[in-house]
Amino acid sequence: MYIDKIWITGASGRLGSTLYRHLNPLDMEILATDKNIVDITNSKQVNKYVERNRPDIIINCSGLTKRNYCETHEDEAFLLNGLGARNIAVAARRVKAVLVHLSTEEVFDGTNLIPYREIDEPNPISVYGKSKNYGEKFVREFVPGHFIIRPSRLYSRENHFVEDIIEQAKKNKEVVVPKNQFFSPTSAIELTRFLLFLMNTSEYGTYHASCTGVCSRKEFAEEILKLTGIEAEIKEIEGDSQADFRPQYLALENYILNLTKEFEFLDWKKALSDYIDMEVKNAKK
Repeated sequence: MYIDKIWITGASGRLGSTLYRHLNPLDMEILATDKNIVDITNSKQVNKYVERNRPDIIINCSGLTKRNYCETHEDEAFLLNGLGARNIAVAARRVKAVLVHLSTEEVFDGTNLIPYREIDEPNPISVYGKSKNYGEKFVREFVPGHFIIRPSRLYSRENHFVEDIIEQAKKNKEVVVPKNQFFSPTSAIELTRFLLFLMNTSEYGTYHASCTGVCSRKEFAEEILKLTGIEAEIKEIEGDSQADFRPQYLALENYILNLTKEFEFLDWKKALSDYIDMEVKNAKK
């Protein structure tokens, strides 16, 4: 597929800005917008922008992601994560653009004891998860050429997930993490590598897109300290106000990719090592 123009929605957000930074050096035009330029909850604005610019690919990174906020602002969550996705899907179909829709592992309830596969039925328990699942349904309904992407706990320079652990360890000689939370931590570098592969195919559908393997939040912090050579105590706590509405088990298996064997994500430890070498250590220079 020849790609001349990509539109990234939500480009000022953490995920959107990460993808824009990694995709921008490519030999194609990148259109990056936020709600001040195109409000995706306004169908007229979305259609007007798409008609005027006619992107080949739309990457929808827009979304309300703060879990606690979503719980107390349900209408806002469903408007942006659900109806916003519908507006983009309808516009994409009109101009025959391929839609890459970034979703979440939180469409699952977190009660599994093994990683979730694409064939598992979503059962979100939070407003955030429910609203993202609602958006997925619109994408499937309105856009034949779509990719729905579910990463597991993405980390990047923009969201500071790794950097915050390093800062805690240096400042306090202690890192506090939630207990009994399991995931498949995924580097934004790896996600971008996968999206570049996928956008040049017609292998449409829903994909789990995570680094391979499963770890606890404690194991993730331990590996960061090991790779950076920082000595600190890791303390697990029962509660975490930032994760009150986050399911406990959110590890994913890239089941479709494992079946087709067309793309392979790095193991989470290798991806983390590469990320620290490229993003953390280089940032100090």
